[in-house]
Amino acid sequence: MSILEVSHVSIRYMTGDFKDIGLKEYVIRHLKKDYRVVEFWADKNITFSLERGDMLGIIGTNGAGKSTLLKAVSGIMEPTQGHVKRKGTIAALLELASGFDKELTVKENAYLRGAMLGYTRKFMDEMYEQIIEFAELKGFEDRPFKHLSSGMKSRLAFSIASMVKPDVLILDEVLSVGDGAFRKKSEAKMREIMGGGTTTILVSHSIGQVRQMCNKVLWLHKGEQKEFGDDVEGICDRYEAFLAGKKK
Repeated sequence: MSILEVSHVSIRYMTGDFKDIGLKEYVIRHLKKDYRVVEFWADKNITFSLERGDMLGIIGTNGAGKSTLLKAVSGIMEPTQGHVKRKGTIAALLELASGFDKELTVKENAYLRGAMLGYTRKFMDEMYEQIIEFAELKGFEDRPFKHLSSGMKSRLAFSIASMVKPDVLILDEVLSVGDGAFRKKSEAKMREIMGGGTTTILVSHSIGQVRQMCNKVLWLHKGEQKEFGDDVEGICDRYEAFLAGKKK
């Protein structure tokens, strides 16, 4: 039985004059039909399903609609058309560096981020040392968060989020944080989580990473679904050929 079903999902953004005028002016223009609306479909008719323990790699060039789709899957936004059926808990690592207070210390931010993810104080007390050790931030705990490099901030966010064991885990380019050694460690952590039955969705520009870690692939291009399936090598080969053709 599928743990996640995405059925004919389309997501529309609307822009135009109404975004830059007040309510009164909008009503007047609406009555006169004197305003401009521009529709942009970030995703169009996306359909796929995942079983427990699957790891889906979503590939595509910038502007393909990958991050927008993740927001719909995670429940951050509702699709304009179609629907998403989810079973169990979902944890999404979409913007690692967001949600921190730069004026607080590293330790205070760790507890703050944990609270935002729904962790109890007891859980954070028990896991704090493990979080700091995994993030390689021993000795930085009492420093202001704003003094950390972007890589250190991302390592802390990843470490906190990876302590939970959700039914579905969504990762948007988060396995590229830190140096080569930390990336290997974060990949190993993801394999550990997956080994526990967690279904994972990974957006990555690293095709090698998708080949190594994923058992299913979804290829998006300009909001449209090009391919989906378990032929990981074949889909990745065709995507790389597509990229090579664009560069010629």
